[in-house]
Amino acid sequence: MRSKQSLWRRWTLAVLVHVVLIAIWHFWVVLGDVPPYVMATPWDTLMALGQDYDWTHNTLVTAGEIFLGFFAAVVFGVGIAVLFSWSTLTTELMMPAILSTNMIPKVALGPIIIVWFSYGFLPNSIIAFSICFLPILLTTARGLTEIEPDLLDLVRALRASRWQVFTKIQLPGSLPYIFSGMKVAVVLAVAGAIVGEFIASGEGLGYLMLQVQVTLDTAAMLMAVLLTTLIGVVLYGIVIGLEKLVVVQDRRLEGS
Repeated sequence: MRSKQSLWRRWTLAVLVHVVLIAIWHFWVVLGDVPPYVMATPWDTLMALGQDYDWTHNTLVTAGEIFLGFFAAVVFGVGIAVLFSWSTLTTELMMPAILSTNMIPKVALGPIIIVWFSYGFLPNSIIAFSICFLPILLTTARGLTEIEPDLLDLVRALRASRWQVFTKIQLPGSLPYIFSGMKVAVVLAVAGAIVGEFIASGEGLGYLMLQVQVTLDTAAMLMAVLLTTLIGVVLYGIVIGLEKLVVVQDRRLEGS
């Protein structure tokens, strides 16, 4: 009962905060007599959905790029972190190269990816992957090494195999770290997909933003931003839902 009340309170506060932000947005535009090409009202922004910009297709394209890049980052990030936890030599060989390649600005890397893979859905997903891969790798690798010494001594005394230590202690203990990295990666995946569409694309919400910018259709531009934000919120909600399913409550990191 108490958890339901807490959930209801959190949802109520979240809705109220967004209502207040929309109200501030509306009155700032109306009372400030802001020109429509500078900032549209919330209502005009909503009405932009009625314009012939193929909103459904462009939204699905961007969502697909974000989800694919994010999913690939989770698979490879967690997989490589597990490999690192099993082999110190692999860590010493691969980690410097991974860190140095991830220091390359993705805006600079984007044109190269487009040259290699043309432009469109796949290269944009690759850019999203390249941006959100490292946080998942680092947080997972940290979680797999954060083992209580007393617990480790206990399982060794019980002659547990390396696989048993991994499946019973390391992996469950690293789940809060993995999900913390995934939450950060959601934001980066959204940014990566939009960056890819800005560089070279013929579809998607980022491409649409560039098209309506030429005509100063600020309402459509804002709607594209809001739809991109909505995709990120949905993905973040999925991550939160999975966390609640697989992470034991008293082990979850505070503030996550």
